[in-house]
Amino acid sequence: MLRNVITIASLASLAFAAPAIAGPITVGSGDIGSSYTINFDGFSGSSANTVNGLTSSLTLTLDSSTSNSYTFSYDLANTTSSGLTSTVSSFAFDTDPEIASASSTGDYSFVTLDSTYPNQIGSVDVCFKAGGSNSCSNGGGVTAGNTGTGTLTLNFADAVNAITLSDFFVRYQAITGAGNVTSASGQQVTSTSTSGGTSVPEPGMLGLFGLALGGLFFARRRKRVAPAQLRYAIA
Repeated sequence: MLRNVITIASLASLAFAAPAIAGPITVGSGDIGSSYTINFDGFSGSSANTVNGLTSSLTLTLDSSTSNSYTFSYDLANTTSSGLTSTVSSFAFDTDPEIASASSTGDYSFVTLDSTYPNQIGSVDVCFKAGGSNSCSNGGGVTAGNTGTGTLTLNFADAVNAITLSDFFVRYQAITGAGNVTSASGQQVTSTSTSGGTSVPEPGMLGLFGLALGGLFFARRRKRVAPAQLRYAIA
């Protein structure tokens, strides 16, 4: 019985220690102060051609909201390593409902809506860029080991109770140390969130923890019932 309890406790701890699953982020007006970190890989040509060491992360913190707009602080960290160098020139994502307009300050102060991302990604709803070109593939940006900061505001045509952000991407340029690869894109591989400084488990993790608690309850119930069954057998 003790072994079962230890096993269940171990499963519960794994549920909270497991890496978060990549997926959409839903934000409402009650999430002021909450932060969401998206981690990216890097790939060239297609998402199957991963470039080892080409990585970055984006943290969005909800600062304020109105009936039809949401304002975030952003931190874009270029974590490229393993002898590679790169510049992250832009980041992009899709929105639900459809975005009407957007603005930005800081290191990525240029915005393009309904643009095309390279490396077979295709159309993205909004792209925040370091340069003022008409596409999401432009020069400038944050170099390896550095972080770009600023704010961005998403505006919607109608009042919304919540918005969903998904399909996050970044653009790498000026790459060295990766053979003939000089530019690439990155896709979301994991995401985590915090609320008021407290980590928020992903839904799958909560489910595992619930199963673990249920198993612990069942194990304890069997322990209480067993003596009564034994007395009945003897009688």
